[in-house]
Amino acid sequence: MNHQRAHQLLRTSHPRMAELIARSRRYNITPTISVRPFDALAESIAYQQLTGKAAATIFARVRALYPKRKWLDPKQLLATPDETLRAAGLSRAKTAALKDLAAKTIDGTVPSGRALVRMTDDEIITRLTTVRGIGRWTVEMLLLFDLGRPDVWPVDDYGVRKGFAKTFGRRKLPTAKQLMKFGEKWRPYRSVAAWYFWRALDKSEELKVKRS
Repeated sequence: MNHQRAHQLLRTSHPRMAELIARSRRYNITPTISVRPFDALAESIAYQQLTGKAAATIFARVRALYPKRKWLDPKQLLATPDETLRAAGLSRAKTAALKDLAAKTIDGTVPSGRALVRMTDDEIITRLTTVRGIGRWTVEMLLLFDLGRPDVWPVDDYGVRKGFAKTFGRRKLPTAKQLMKFGEKWRPYRSVAAWYFWRALDKSEELKVKRS
């Protein structure tokens, strides 16, 4: 990621982008040194459709089922009875999703962290969205926040759409198709554009962006 070039591209694309960048916390995402796809995706599944505090409590209970391990083990999780995971607070659907994630990690469908960093964004999205409960948005967040990929453009993300509308004074949120077209001018640094649209909501919205 060339931060100087990315910010220059965004600033010169529109005066309102320059204003947004000037008043916002600077883009500071760096790739995680050692990405563990199984753990990252398991946490994402646990957090789906819950407030941060509630999800954190439930995920902590799941982690507590394996007290001697720093990281989750897919074989161990797969062998854990559904009832035990349900008792920790996971729904039936999330329990099934975690079991599918564990199985697909064991059979190699979910790549190792080392393999992941050598794959393209599209290859990663294609592979990981075969896991039950993992959609494109979840993988995009992994690409953006964990892998630090520079050109992720989550057009279905509410915060990005809302921040775009607020920045450019639009009454209606852009559609995914419209946002995809607008984003062309920010290639190959659309992750940075997404970051600043999230930042546009920092003081006006009660929106919490994962790991922001």
